[in-house]
Amino acid sequence: MNKRNFLKSLGLSMSLFPILGMQKAIKSTSPVQKLLPKPLQKGDIVGLISPSAATAERIQFQLAKEALEALGFEVKMGENLQNRRGHLAGTDAERANDLNGMFADEQVKAVICIRGGSGAARILPMIDYENIKRNPKPILGYSDITALHNAIYAKTGLITFHGPNGTGSWNSFNVRQFEEVFFNQSLHKFENEQEKGDELIVKNNRIQTITSGEVEGELVGGNLTVLTALAGTGYLPDFHDKILFLEDIGEEPYKVDRMMSTLKLMGALSQIKGFVFGQCTDCSPTGGYGTLTLDDIFDDYIKPLNIPAYRGAMIGHVPKQFIVPIGAKARMNADEGTFQLTEKLFQS
Repeated sequence: MNKRNFLKSLGLSMSLFPILGMQKAIKSTSPVQKLLPKPLQKGDIVGLISPSAATAERIQFQLAKEALEALGFEVKMGENLQNRRGHLAGTDAERANDLNGMFADEQVKAVICIRGGSGAARILPMIDYENIKRNPKPILGYSDITALHNAIYAKTGLITFHGPNGTGSWNSFNVRQFEEVFFNQSLHKFENEQEKGDELIVKNNRIQTITSGEVEGELVGGNLTVLTALAGTGYLPDFHDKILFLEDIGEEPYKVDRMMSTLKLMGALSQIKGFVFGQCTDCSPTGGYGTLTLDDIFDDYIKPLNIPAYRGAMIGHVPKQFIVPIGAKARMNADEGTFQLTEKLFQS
């Protein structure tokens, strides 16, 4: 082989390296087989843990325990539940040990996170995912718990539940929904509760259709800030043909725009087949020379996808909130502003 042909063949082989690497990356993020948790019933023992931020006041532990008892459970408190290290509820090892311990304990039938905040992503490498596969059970929480939901679903296929934390609001709406999802195991339809109150027209919990249509797919998502912070890691699920739901709190529109840009650049938005945005609580702009609105942002990132999409769902940092099963199949209707489960969530 002469020098020119050798260099040409070398260049061709080198040009294949990125393609082969990309194929390997795609293969490594292929979806795992779906894993259903075991069902819950009244009288079961549930584990209360704090995988993120510390809880400031001692009475919050008591209130969370009483709320879960009022739902009909016995409560096992995490060994490190009341620990503190800086803003965190103990060291990374302590928080991970509580999570792993609750999944390993066969008497514990569900894991409830007492609060979100920040720090759950720090323990993702320390989670025993094989242990979770052997002992599939529901885990409930939202906000920073988004990191756990996505990592567990990506690594094990287990359906997890994005909904009220232990110290959250256990109002009649949330309690009824909890009983429908966990005790009655119904194919629940998630639709906003709308009340006019003293207003002439309904203003609260209004749905805004971004793009009309209906679609069926598996639900993935959670808190936008936490989700995008996992970009480039192995702790995100496959987004292909999924319905993506998002929510956030305290983020100005320019930050929402940045995070939606991240979802676009990482290829997630081009793969999804449906989109639901919940509530962006306290997300008003606070200054600067003009700003994009959330309407502008969704027009820029979601409308061009031409997939069913709506915003305004009762998901997020609001007192009444949906319990969204991540990994479950649902049919969404962007014109109605609803989505309904289409398959069972628990083992028979």
